[in-house]
Amino acid sequence: MTPPRTRRGVLVALEGIDGAGKTTLQQGLARRWRRAGFSVRTAREPSDVRIGTKAQEIGSASPWASALLFTVDRMAARPGIERWLARRNIVLQDRSFYSTLAYQGSALPTHARIRLELLERRLAILPDRVVLLDVEPSAGLARVRGRRAPRAPLERNRTLARVARAYRRLARQHHFLVLDGRSPPSVLVDRADAALRPWLRRRLARRRPGR
Repeated sequence: MTPPRTRRGVLVALEGIDGAGKTTLQQGLARRWRRAGFSVRTAREPSDVRIGTKAQEIGSASPWASALLFTVDRMAARPGIERWLARRNIVLQDRSFYSTLAYQGSALPTHARIRLELLERRLAILPDRVVLLDVEPSAGLARVRGRRAPRAPLERNRTLARVARAYRRLARQHHFLVLDGRSPPSVLVDRADAALRPWLRRRLARRRPGR
């Protein structure tokens, strides 16, 4: 993990169930923050589509193995994220290790879920802030059905209901910024920007060299 003394940038993770609107929010925030003069890099998980596809395929039968595959992908992408964070970049990431805790972790018994969270916190780059787009599974699935891509194995109402509950629990425990994902995209960008921009300016100012 990037040591705090060398992390001059900020990692903001966008979370939510499938169809919550993370990619749209990522694009909108990146455009707005770049216009405001910030250096913004965008990333997404999984970074390797092949690993992500395999992890989804085995997720129902073996959530632990699926979680480990997502973790392998996360570790492979980490050096690039760390290079961005070593500079004064805002790294705006679609998903983080919290996705693994919400999707795969919520399918595990308590002892295994705790073990997974400890593993992820040791291996992953911890986001500075997390934004959760909270939507009901029916709304997320309706958006997914509007896409041309085939529906992924985990995009099922019962699965997403379980995952949504896990996300809300994580949000309470770790103080995520929670936004109503039913809102129009422009409203979500406005709300996320209003909540995060003052904090971003303060945080990046404190991480200038010599401070």
